[in-house]
This record gives sequence, C-alpha cells and structure tokens, in this order.
Amino acid sequence: MHTRFCDVFGVDYPIVQGGMQWVGRAELVSAVAEAGGLGFLTALTQPTPEALADEIRRCRELTDKPFGVNLTILPAITPPPYAEYRDAIIESGVRIVETAGANPAEHLPVFRAAGVKVLHKCTSVRHAVKAEELGVDAVSIDGFECAGHPGEDDIGGLVLIPATAQRLDIPIIASGGFADARGLVAALALGADGINMGTRFLATREAPVHENVKRRLVEATELDTELIFRPLRNTARVAGNAISRKVVSILDEGGRFEDVRPLVAGARGRAVFEQGDLDEGIWTAGIVQGLIDDIPTVAELIERMVAEARELIEGRLTALVRG
Repeated sequence: MHTRFCDVFGVDYPIVQGGMQWVGRAELVSAVAEAGGLGFLTALTQPTPEALADEIRRCRELTDKPFGVNLTILPAITPPPYAEYRDAIIESGVRIVETAGANPAEHLPVFRAAGVKVLHKCTSVRHAVKAEELGVDAVSIDGFECAGHPGEDDIGGLVLIPATAQRLDIPIIASGGFADARGLVAALALGADGINMGTRFLATREAPVHENVKRRLVEATELDTELIFRPLRNTARVAGNAISRKVVSILDEGGRFEDVRPLVAGARGRAVFEQGDLDEGIWTAGIVQGLIDDIPTVAELIERMVAEARELIEGRLTALVRG
C-alpha cells in the first residue's frame, strides 16, 4: 500500500484525513499520523492564527510523524486573515498544507518559498488541471458522493477519478464515498494514488465530537443526507435532520439565503458536535455513512483497511486474473 503520494508527502499509507471544520484537531490528526496516514488540522477551526500555532504545538506533542494543516479559502464580507493563518503555518514549521475553496494562487508562492507541499482540493477536472498548472504538488478530487461541498457538476467518483487521472501528471487523491479497503482498492484501480476520508474518520474513537454523532453515522444509511443550497448553486451535502430538511424546503419554495441564515449558522453546527443534539444545526456527512457500522480507533481502522486491501489485491483480484 505504497504509492507515489506516500513518497511526495512522507507517509506510510495513501490514506488522508482531510480538514473538517470543528473536527480537525490535534487528537484526531495525531492519531492518523501515528497510524501511518496523513491528517490535517483545520486552520479555521481555531479562532486566531495564534490559536492555530498552539494547536500545531499540541499536535507535535502527540506525534513526531508528518501532518498538515487545511486552509480553506472562502469568499466573505469580512474574510478571516488568511495570510496570517498562512504565516502561522509556515512559522510553526508545518511542511504540508491542504488548500480548498477558492483558487490558492495568491498563497502558493509563499508556501513554495518555505518548502511547503500543497495538496489542493477540487471538485472538477478543469479545476484540477488548473491547480496542476499553478504548481500544486497533488490534488484531492471530490466526487458528488462527498460530504460538504461537491461542486455543481454532480459527477460521481467512478467517472471523475479516471477522468482526472488521465489529464494530470501529479498525484491524485480520490475523495467522496470512501470508508474501507474496497474503496481504497477501487480508487487505485481508477487511477488515484490514494484516498481521502472525512465522514469515516468522524466515526472513530479519537474524533473530537459527541458520541451521539458517531452513533448516528453507524445507524444511518446512504439515504440519510440532504443537499442544501442547491437553488443558490452553492450545494452542500449534510446529515439529514430537521434543520437540513427545513432549509431545503424554504429554498425550494423560493426563499433566499437570508431566510435560512439563522438555521445554518456555524455556531449551531458546532453545538451539534459538542453537545450531541443532532437537530440543533446542520452538520456535514457523506453518503458513505451507509458503509459505516462501527466506531474503531484510528489505528484499528487504518490497519484493517491496509490488511484487507492487500487481501483483495493478492487474493480475490489475483484469482480472477488466474482464472
């Protein structure tokens, strides 16, 4: 289970825990690193660049293996101080960054000068091609199955991954719909160099969220998500609950963002993770929850995936070729 992605980013296994708002904290990220994967702290989970530097230090106290920081760049009336978060990452000695959201061109020269490798998250082939032209070191390509923002093209991973692989020369991480060894082997067969998992890592012992959230992921099926903001062309896949269904209803009936703003406030989503009231706000979850049936430690999850992937490749798939 060693690919060129492992060589570029210095990890044992091509398994990535992407940045997740309110979730990408030191206890989860360090566990992924210790298990041989690549974990990302989420910069904007921290209220200030100084708090991010503190979280990086806390993660280093828990692991001496490589980990990164996610910097998601989104348009806003009053945007966070992205450059200050970027500088905190560099000054803390982190050498791997996951960028997402807007075009990272403004930040790439600074990261490159500091020797930081950049993995950029995309939702389309055209954006992945552009990211490679800009000079990122790898891309994470998100299929329509993913939690969070899948873009507006609605292309699933079965097509999106090979379509991207045949256009790019840099490593590709497949994202959206991955939870186990079957997905890992399938992604490699489709041309990816590894996989990214968010929802699956949310249902682990180390994930810093309420147990109610983890149990809901085990109980839920692939049908239990909602696509909100579709009429606004800012689609997001979130867990199905009273709030997300209400948001869908309001917007489908012609409502505007201002009409749902109080329902989708980030503070309410954070409260779900911290307090465990699953209907308090919206929270992201992918359709892959239909494949989650336990809450293991991160080490148990990664070790199981790697072992079962080897068995699939060396056993069932090899037998099919011999047959």
